[in-house]
Amino acid sequence: MEARLRVSALIIENEQLLLIGHSDEKAGLHYNLPGGGVEPGESMIEALNREVKEETTADIKVGDLVFALEYEPKRNSNWAGSTRVMNLVFEGRIVGDTVPRLPIEPDPNQMDVKWVGTQELEGIEVLPHLTEQLIEYIETGKMKK
Repeated sequence: MEARLRVSALIIENEQLLLIGHSDEKAGLHYNLPGGGVEPGESMIEALNREVKEETTADIKVGDLVFALEYEPKRNSNWAGSTRVMNLVFEGRIVGDTVPRLPIEPDPNQMDVKWVGTQELEGIEVLPHLTEQLIEYIETGKMKK
């Protein structure tokens, strides 16, 4: 089975994580890290900069690779897609005078751009299910194994 390459940004400021709110029929209201698919001819860094700009209007500096995730449709009932996805998550930092916000014309399912602290993170649906690992990273700067 062929896999799609996706990149995401883990952006933390003042112990809060930047998330993108989505709503769809399969998963309902849920949040994801900003990011998306790598297009042909595009580097992962170029794709991540483009996707974060499209979803949040903000510019970022891409940092180190934090972790990799694999979504396989038959093993993830909340995954709406039918294609296996390899998602590489990089640290990101907002640069310049840009401020993350909902774009004027967001993707049809995008509902929100939101900074979320660890207490609020426990009460919302984050897909994939990484809440425990994200809280650990926010608090310590390291990913829980």
